[in-house]
Amino acid sequence: MPSTGRILTTHTGSLPRPRALTKLHARRARGEAVDAQELAAASSAAVQAIIPKQRAAGIDIPNDGEQGRESFVLYLRDRLTGLGGSSARGGFQDIDAYPEFKAEMQAGLAGKEAASVTSNLPAAIGPVTYVGTAAMQAECAEFRAALGSPDAPGFMAAPSPGILAAVVQNQHYASDDAYLDALAHALRAEYGAILAAGFTLQIDCPDLALERHGAWQDKPLSAFLHFSERVVAAINRAIEGLPRQRIRLHVCWGNYEAPHDHDVPFEDIWPVIRQAQVGGFVLPFANPRHAHEHRVFRRMPLAEDQILVAGVIDTLTNFVEHPEVVAERLERIAESMGDPRRLMAGTDCGFDTSAGRGRVVAEVVWAKLRSMAEGARIASGRLLGPG
Repeated sequence: MPSTGRILTTHTGSLPRPRALTKLHARRARGEAVDAQELAAASSAAVQAIIPKQRAAGIDIPNDGEQGRESFVLYLRDRLTGLGGSSARGGFQDIDAYPEFKAEMQAGLAGKEAASVTSNLPAAIGPVTYVGTAAMQAECAEFRAALGSPDAPGFMAAPSPGILAAVVQNQHYASDDAYLDALAHALRAEYGAILAAGFTLQIDCPDLALERHGAWQDKPLSAFLHFSERVVAAINRAIEGLPRQRIRLHVCWGNYEAPHDHDVPFEDIWPVIRQAQVGGFVLPFANPRHAHEHRVFRRMPLAEDQILVAGVIDTLTNFVEHPEVVAERLERIAESMGDPRRLMAGTDCGFDTSAGRGRVVAEVVWAKLRSMAEGARIASGRLLGPG
């Protein structure tokens, strides 16, 4: 929770991975033989290195940068049973609407090591159960050791049942609802392991916005909202009985550079999203398409005990936001919220959600985070007084 003295800083998850580690992730995702010990050692070294970098940049609540994961969702292929075969992921409406842009985008991705990380998508071909407890506990232990203190704050992310269902398509269960139920039950173990390790849990739910111009682009808005309601209900079942105030929900419209002019408005989806029984939300308000939508909170506020991690840094551009720009964004969002004490500064999304696919150069990432921390300091002085 934010302190009453200043606006704390965090981010959304993935941070740039070393090039050698990215290559190992990509080779493994292609099905090539990769020495498990080599991958583990490279991941561990990257986690050890990423913590002091976050602290030097002024991040109050860090994570492990998702260094050991090939992507924010597909790392689960090794922690779930019942996966195999392949899924066919459809296109996004805003990309398909601009053929020249689409061709340029595809040409750019073709030359990246990351293309193979996201192209070999499995499907659910049998009962989905969770078998990743040992792997999750080891991941948490490695992060805790890198923090160097049993009490140091930190967060770890895990995907929502909805985005997993969208990426890993159902080829086994009799209905999509049955599949969501199975995923929610399986992911509860992952969520619980993160919380048991003493970390804040971030549930990544791009599906609650992204899939409107993806899988649901040809359906009426009401159909997409019904899907979202089912996903939120599944999340609530998965976290029932877990410490609500240590759980935050991240929603975005897709972490890719594109027109985004088919994104569903925030005001259309917020009534559903806010039904999640969580302690806070991580929402993107830095990018040019959604920077104004914090005004929705004036009419539909967060619950009085919930926090907002506001995205005030764009993760898709190498522009380094000026600290005054960050401060102004925080001030406007605080005005819409009505309570700056429940506001934290964050990023719109991760910087490298699939290993090697990030658009922002590593040294620029750290400059952007330093600027965010300085902007939060400025805004704190204006909103909360000297502290």
